[in-house]
Formats: sequence, structure tokens, C-alpha cells
Amino acid sequence: MQHFSPDHARNPLTRLQKFAVDYEFPVVFTRRLFRPGNPALLQVLGDAAQAQRLLIFVDSGVMAARPALPGEIASFVASHPLQVELAAPPIVMDGGEGVKQGLTHVLDMQQAMVEHGIDRHSYVVAIGGGAFLDAVGLAAATAHRGIRHIRVPTTVLSQNDSGVGVKNGVNLHGAKNYFGTFAPPFAVLNDLDFIDILPDREKRAGMAEAVKVALIRDRAFFEWLESAAGDLAAFHPDAMDYMIRRCAELHMHQIGQGGDPFERGTARPLDFGHWAAHRLEIMSGFSLRHGEAVAIGMALDCLYAVRVGLLRRPQADRALALLRALGFTLEHALLANTDVLMAGLVEFQEHLGGELTITLLKAIGKGVEVHHIDHAAMIAAAHDLAPFHQAGGAS
Repeated sequence: MQHFSPDHARNPLTRLQKFAVDYEFPVVFTRRLFRPGNPALLQVLGDAAQAQRLLIFVDSGVMAARPALPGEIASFVASHPLQVELAAPPIVMDGGEGVKQGLTHVLDMQQAMVEHGIDRHSYVVAIGGGAFLDAVGLAAATAHRGIRHIRVPTTVLSQNDSGVGVKNGVNLHGAKNYFGTFAPPFAVLNDLDFIDILPDREKRAGMAEAVKVALIRDRAFFEWLESAAGDLAAFHPDAMDYMIRRCAELHMHQIGQGGDPFERGTARPLDFGHWAAHRLEIMSGFSLRHGEAVAIGMALDCLYAVRVGLLRRPQADRALALLRALGFTLEHALLANTDVLMAGLVEFQEHLGGELTITLLKAIGKGVEVHHIDHAAMIAAAHDLAPFHQAGGAS
């Protein structure tokens, strides 16, 4: 007996195509990734009949801080000739926000893939910060409809947040991440040695995402951050390692278990503090690091939540106190330009493609989605953080 779908019963010309793709990828925490005796990379590549071909792109900022890296990679590959080979010497390209401005760098990356015969049985490896991973990931995801991509994040922000996600993209048409894809990586290899060589400002900026995910998802982690704030502010390696691992785990859990890994709905719980952060980054000409802008954005939304009766003031004070203890400056002159700042709400809604959905804080460890923002209360909260006002003074 033939069975028909409900759609077919209503319209005999309709067929329902349905399938599911079960996807998983390893996120490995290690040190000295390219030490010949470190098995992490070989394990994610797995067994194969012939050596696996890699085309490696390296962030120029990483190269400046670690000029011996190409030699380390060459020694690693020479120690494992039956398992891995380089399609070309590592290719150094500009990192930072500049790599995400338009498609120029993405097309250059794809040109290198063509020249070196990279296909869907090869691997594209990106070693760099979050913006660099975004651009290389987009190049890999759109070449041959998708080349296997391995991320080696080198900043706190990319190891504990963006590097373990499934998004790639660059800025285009005046909009952040307008041109991009949802394409999970083949693997993520977090080499914590890269963190040790970061400038202090970069180490600190990435901590904002740990505070963010703790505030909305994990009160115990927030309390650990409070207790470890002194060690984190001094960049103690043990504290930094745990902070990065736990933050990455919480982000992975939200992406994998939150029910919307490709962001088809309007809720973005991991974007707490981000509507203002994205706007502040642009307003500052990207002189504000992403994490620095997120810290300000979270402080702003906490003070707003107090003003509208959603969050108790002592809990907001704890959130702001932790951010300050980690070394963040929460007051910024740009917050006084409220007309330009508030336009960020419209941009955020357009990015969501539906109704406005903003994550706010109901209590430490508990985020909540709201669909309306009281502009007068938000402007007042912004004035609380503007430098010429009493810092933190929500009345």
C-alpha cells in the first residue's frame, strides 16, 4: 500500500523532501600543537591511505609574535611524512578586522587554493584570531562547495567563543558579517601556548565573552570568575586555561543543544550585550576591541534592566564590579551619542530578520529574551556610563 504525505494528499504535485544531517567535530585543548610528539592534529585527521594535504593560512599578527612558527610546522610535517604533507609553505595574510572588509582577501585565499590544487579531500587550516578565522572559514566553505576546514584559534576570544562556533563571514555593503555562511569546521585545535604570547589587551578583551556566558547561563561559573578575578587580571596561566575551557564548553552546549545552531529564529542568547557592542565597534572605527565593546554593552544592558525593574541593582553591581576587576573600562564618550547608538537596535533587528529580540539579565546565571526596549530608559542607562556622569549610577 502506498503512503502519501499530508502535503501530497492536499496537492498531488507536491513531494516532501526531508533529511537530517548529524554533525560533530572535535574541540581539542592542547599545548605546543606542532611539537612532533603531539598527536592532536594527526588524531583529528585520522587514518588514511595516503598523506593528508594541508594548505595553511597564518594571521600576520601571529607571525609577528611567533616568527619561528613556519619552522615548527615544517618540522612537524617532516616527522610524519606518511600522514601529512604541506601543499605549500604556510601563507601569511593580514589579520584583524581588515581581513573582513569586503571580499578581496577571501578571493586571494581561494586563488591560493586553486594554485595549489586544494580540493574537497584536502584541508584548509587557519591559524589566527577570530576575524581571520571568519575570513578563511568563508573562503573554505565556498570553494568547491565546501573544503574541510581546521581552525587553530590564537586569541582568548576565538578559543573560548567564536572559534568553536559554526559561523563564517566578512563585512560587506556596510554591514557586519553580511556576507557569510553557517559551516561547521572539521576540527578546532586550541593551542593554549598562543595565549601566552598575546598582548595584555587582547588577553583581557576575550574575557568579556566568559563573563557574558556565565551571566546568562552559569551562576557557578560567574562565582568562579569573581573568585579568580585577581588571577585572571594578572593573566595567571592556570586561571586563563580554565576560563577558556569552561567558556568554550558553555558556548558549545548552547550551539549544540539550544535548538537553533544555524540561527533561523530570532533569539540570540549568546549575543547578550552585543546589540550595542556591534554599534560601538563601528562608531569607534574599530579602535574598541570586540570584547571591550561587549563589556560596555553588557554593562549598559544590566543598568537598563535595573531601570525597567527586570534585574535587582545588587546583581547589576556584581556584574559591573567583575568586569572592572578584570580590567575593563565601562565608561566611554561614545555612549553620549545616543542617537547614533540607539540606531544599533534597528540594525540588530534587521540582522535577525524578524522581530526585535534582545537578551537581558533577569538574575546572575539567568538570561531572558525581550522584544521591546524602552528607548528613554536605555538612553538614561547610556548616560549612566558616559564619562561625564557618575559611573554606574542608575537611579
